[in-house]
Amino acid sequence: MKAEEYSERIVPIDGWMVRLATYKADQLYRARVESADPGATLARATGVTAEEAEARAIEDARRRLARSRRQQV
Repeated sequence: MKAEEYSERIVPIDGWMVRLATYKADQLYRARVESADPGATLARATGVTAEEAEARAIEDARRRLARSRRQQV
């Protein structure tokens, strides 16, 4: 399995800066959302199109981030 059409960008989700990586493997697109600072994976998803995979991963990450508390520094 060889990854094709790889793209990576930093995007905000509800005030959190996250890294969104998308690539095509076999016939499906795969998306991964991870925290931009420490790099922990928050969500993964697949879809027929890159947009579908990204939307699913972002929605899952949004639900997970909503349960996280932010510490004031």
